[in-house]
Amino acid sequence: MSDTAATRPEAERTEPGEAGPNEAEPGEAGQGRPQNAAPQELVRLLQNFTLEANHYVDAAGGRNDMHRTDLNALAVIMRHTAAGKVVTPGVLRTELRLSSPATTALVDRLHASGHVVRERLGTDRRQVQLQMTPKAYKDGSAMFMPLAIRMGKAMAAYSSEELELVTRFMTDMVEATLAAREEATQPDAAHST
Repeated sequence: MSDTAATRPEAERTEPGEAGPNEAEPGEAGQGRPQNAAPQELVRLLQNFTLEANHYVDAAGGRNDMHRTDLNALAVIMRHTAAGKVVTPGVLRTELRLSSPATTALVDRLHASGHVVRERLGTDRRQVQLQMTPKAYKDGSAMFMPLAIRMGKAMAAYSSEELELVTRFMTDMVEATLAAREEATQPDAAHST
């Protein structure tokens, strides 16, 4: 046993040829996956939930002649507005990762459909701020109320303690996904010399 292995707790020590604490045993399903990787079945369920939620957004948006990007933009505007933050086309461009021309086309669509108004507020009259209209809230409610009702019925089968645990779990999954996205957008250390 090496000096390093001797300093680790007994449960973490490995003999030569044994799998370490962060490695899968040879021949196990997912061979080569670290033990601390998320359970595949749970990851698949999260992927399925994301996929089905996206299908719902596409179906609901399609019935209302709205693109997924339009609905994502309204969600960004709602989130920022609820936090008391100003929403500009630049905020949409950054959060939705759009080009300037695509952002302009998006804002034009939302304005033409009556879902946002452009306002020049504050001391900098050059800055365009975006506000959702009552029509946007009404249409959004109509589109997403069926999903909210179905989810509410499904959640009713769980205790408040279980829902608290799931809320904590989903919050952690969102944070983990954001952290992984940040890592994925960083230049590869091997390429940054």
